[in-house]
Amino acid sequence: MKKFDVVIIGAGTAGLSARKEVAKVTDNYAIIDNGPLGTTCARVGCMPSKVLIQAANDYYNTKSLETIGVSGNKHIKLDHKKLMNYVRSLRDRFVRSVNSSIDEFKDKIIAKRAKFVDAHHLDLGDEIIYAKRIIIATGSRPIIPAPWLEYKDYLINTNEFFESESFPKSVGVLGLGVIGIELGQALSRIGTDVIGIGLGKEIGGLTDPKLQDYVIDKMSKEFPIYTNGANIKGIKDNKLILETQGKEFLVDKALVSLGRRSNLDLLDLDNAGVTLNERGMPQFDKTTFSLLEADHIFIAGDVNGHRPILHEASDQGKIAGINAVSKKQSYKEKTGLGITFSDPNIATVGTRFKDLKEDSFETGGASFEGQGRSIVKRKEMGLLSVYAEKESQKIVGAEIFGPDAEHLAHLLAWVIDLELDVKRVLELPFYHPVIEEGLRTALRDLYFKLNNSRSLELKMIN
Repeated sequence: MKKFDVVIIGAGTAGLSARKEVAKVTDNYAIIDNGPLGTTCARVGCMPSKVLIQAANDYYNTKSLETIGVSGNKHIKLDHKKLMNYVRSLRDRFVRSVNSSIDEFKDKIIAKRAKFVDAHHLDLGDEIIYAKRIIIATGSRPIIPAPWLEYKDYLINTNEFFESESFPKSVGVLGLGVIGIELGQALSRIGTDVIGIGLGKEIGGLTDPKLQDYVIDKMSKEFPIYTNGANIKGIKDNKLILETQGKEFLVDKALVSLGRRSNLDLLDLDNAGVTLNERGMPQFDKTTFSLLEADHIFIAGDVNGHRPILHEASDQGKIAGINAVSKKQSYKEKTGLGITFSDPNIATVGTRFKDLKEDSFETGGASFEGQGRSIVKRKEMGLLSVYAEKESQKIVGAEIFGPDAEHLAHLLAWVIDLELDVKRVLELPFYHPVIEEGLRTALRDLYFKLNNSRSLELKMIN
């Protein structure tokens, strides 16, 4: 029987990050992954989606060029097949980049599936191996409700989407989280008739009611959006019948973007003597990523359902890798940061509105309508809410829909991580004319509300 100091199950972002740390201490490790290699992000996630979004926005923006004196835009045509070939060519480039880094330790990869026999033994199908420490980093897969599987020929999940050669004339986007709203808008902008259907108003993760209503109003001008969930009623004239809010729509295909489910259920983890909750998840320490009932087993990345975003998966894998080969240490989480690459961007930072304690915080707001730089960029749309504790006046969170919100979100995440109060941030430089002036407007509004004052003194040297 082969015996290893550490076995990593999964060669995605979290698994590769863990491997890097493990390899610093021991060469007696193995990675179990039956492929395809290349990480979810590079193959079917954040990278190919951003390529499509950029191309769709570039094409869409040609329609408004006449306003600045550029003519001929009415004759511009989009070849969907060439577009998707372009998307896949860059996708393949990103995958090659990941896989080239894997080449240096390819002898450590065992291309098989693993299942737990007990707390230290794994069944690989044709052999059983022993591991002193185990890191689970098996990622996730798209969710498709079981009753919808009978219509699978009409459904596209996010893993399959980028293999499309062309796009159907009409698409129902079922689920308006990050991926749904991104791809829904991109499809609409390249000429597909889109119906967007979500369950609730948390589009792109927004929870502030003011922003929710504003986003739905603005984005509905590009394609209709419904928020009461969808039912699939059947097939008519070789089209899918979607029902929502008492209305029926016929579409060629439905893009199912209802989120992803953990691949943990494929591992028989209960054989390791670990208790699983109703979601099939074990209890684990979010500062070490070790299981509470089996602290030699670690769980990192999308598979644990905690902050399923690439940079978080990378951090979690690193922490799990360090703790698998050295004295266990606890690590502080970075400030939460979520970005939806719609146009305008949607972003959430730190504590979201729904998680704030009532009456313990104040909100500062700003609109990007009428804001100088937004007018110049022809991106005059958006709202920003920034939240601060009443007592300490420290900034604790924000929700944003606006131009270049991906950058504003980073600035706010850094401010929150540094535990700065509103006054201190307002003492920092803001150039003119820039989108960041919108952030300053929101911070001024917040400062005035917190202090019942309409003035802010410049910082003086004593």
